[in-house]
Amino acid sequence: MENKDIRWKQRFQNFEGAFQNLKEAIELKQHSKLEKAGLIQFYEFTFELAWKTLKDYLEDKKVEVKFPKDVIKESFKYEIISDGDNWMDMLDKRNLMSHTYDEKNAEIAYRLVIDNYFAAIEQCYLKLKKEQ
Repeated sequence: MENKDIRWKQRFQNFEGAFQNLKEAIELKQHSKLEKAGLIQFYEFTFELAWKTLKDYLEDKKVEVKFPKDVIKESFKYEIISDGDNWMDMLDKRNLMSHTYDEKNAEIAYRLVIDNYFAAIEQCYLKLKKEQ
């Protein structure tokens, strides 16, 4: 059990680093095409680390989860995340993010991160930070 506690805290450190990079990129406010692509990439890393950190955290609390949708549902149920629908949308839109070479998809992905997804990830980050 102690190993799981350590695992989620170690994963959180990686999540925290990715989150800080994403936050720094978002704070620039104005972004060139290249910066938008970088911001989307930071988001992808951060999202992956977020749900995997949540998974490890839940497992440490003896909550059985295997798949990302399960992690999101249980994280919402246990009030670790506050907007389960937004998180499900983030999960569903992962494929869109991998097609940022298409300028239209890149702009859609960029707007989603700026307008919707960052706030959800920040809320999760702050909640888990308190658990450290």
